[in-house]
Amino acid sequence: MSQFSDAPGIVALAGAAVAVLSLLLVVVLALRVRRLRHDQRVILGPHGQADLVAHASDLQDAFAALHARVEEVAERLEERMAAAEDRLDGAIAYRALVRYDAYGEMSGHQSTSLALLDADHNGIVLSSIAHRDTARLYCKQVHAGRGEHQLSPEEEEAVRLALAGEMGSVILEQQQ
Repeated sequence: MSQFSDAPGIVALAGAAVAVLSLLLVVVLALRVRRLRHDQRVILGPHGQADLVAHASDLQDAFAALHARVEEVAERLEERMAAAEDRLDGAIAYRALVRYDAYGEMSGHQSTSLALLDADHNGIVLSSIAHRDTARLYCKQVHAGRGEHQLSPEEEEAVRLALAGEMGSVILEQQQ
């Protein structure tokens, strides 16, 4: 025991204590590195050879490519949507049907005027004038809600009702 009480023995004991502490620290660090590698394998997959920085870089590249693809698809959808809106503007947006007795014969309001207009208030007015043994069909163009040729009162009413958004057909009584 006297060997450990003098200076060289104390230095030897201190060195042994430092060696044991270093060994414990190495074991703790080895366990931590093992857990870290296990966690990396969970993230990178069983065959992942890259480190987390390389994996994060790959993810960033994949995200940038996905973002570019989404932007491209969104741009194409925007173009298609604009084309569809242009086509819809030319579709029938306003319509109205007016029934009336053109000749005052009490024939059951068999004459009709039908207004078919698009979003810009352009379109046509079709009028079918029915008599006992004949029927005539007239067609007039409408631009910006106004007839290209003078419209009859019934045709004017059909255009007015169409632009007012009223649904169904309307029967006009003969004014005397």
